[in-house]
Amino acid sequence: MTLKVGFVGLGIMGKPQALNLCKAGFEVYVYARRAPMMQPLIEAGATACDSPQQVAERADIIITMVSETADVEQVILGEKGVIHGVSAGDLVIDMSSISALVTRDIAAKLAEKDAHMLDAPVSGGDKGAIAGTLSIMVGGKTEQFERALPVFETMGSNIVHIGDHGAGQITKTCNQVVITQTIAAVAEALILAKASDVDPAKVREALMGGFASSRILEIHGQRMIDHDFEPGFKIALHHKDMKIATQVAQELGVALSGANLASQYLTTLMGTGNTELDSAAMLLPLEQLSAVKLVDEEEHSYQRAGDET
Repeated sequence: MTLKVGFVGLGIMGKPQALNLCKAGFEVYVYARRAPMMQPLIEAGATACDSPQQVAERADIIITMVSETADVEQVILGEKGVIHGVSAGDLVIDMSSISALVTRDIAAKLAEKDAHMLDAPVSGGDKGAIAGTLSIMVGGKTEQFERALPVFETMGSNIVHIGDHGAGQITKTCNQVVITQTIAAVAEALILAKASDVDPAKVREALMGGFASSRILEIHGQRMIDHDFEPGFKIALHHKDMKIATQVAQELGVALSGANLASQYLTTLMGTGNTELDSAAMLLPLEQLSAVKLVDEEEHSYQRAGDET
């Protein structure tokens, strides 16, 4: 019997994830607030639904992939939300990056309906979503993780069950703490090279062969050199994730000095309206602070807030 999988949220990450489910042969039901977003999935064999509730009524496993904590609460607990369509034994998997506290609250409310939940945020950006090579960090009960594993395997290549409800979200927060500081470090290194009249591209190439090598240096470093800030992971979402990290750290009395400093570049980009750029755009505030540009052009491949398009 073909497994029925629902998918709510078809943005930069959700659409390719849902497409991979279709390619794997699952019976897929989808919902997006904007109907045109569902068209590529319909063409791939998925069935469009009128609400998250209808997705849950038709599917056995329901995945949500939206932007904010409030969005997850709305699509799962709100009017015509998933919770109103689940049956006993159904599994809801939230793959968004949200508050661990809210995740645990949603899991408890679904349990009142005899439904199960996993939190399974991801890392790997749009390229990982398209290729099906995401890193998936899972919180929830072991038996539900094992049940969901065939679904996860269509979307990711590094799938780890961390612990109980909320553990996946905490792991994603730790992931963002590392990534934010690493992006800032790569940007600083490339600016230092440029200011020293040394080719940043050659510096990146050399560093890729040593201990400084990383996926951030490989992908974001190249984006910085090219001044290519088309979004794989948007500044607005990155900023949101770091607000969650700050909140968790404050609640626990943990110092995140380096992460907080690096996050200031995200805040600057938010303040100048560059919310839709890729995280590699953390380079831009550093360029301004240093009066150094990696690209010797008058015009960059991005628009500042207020510029004409």
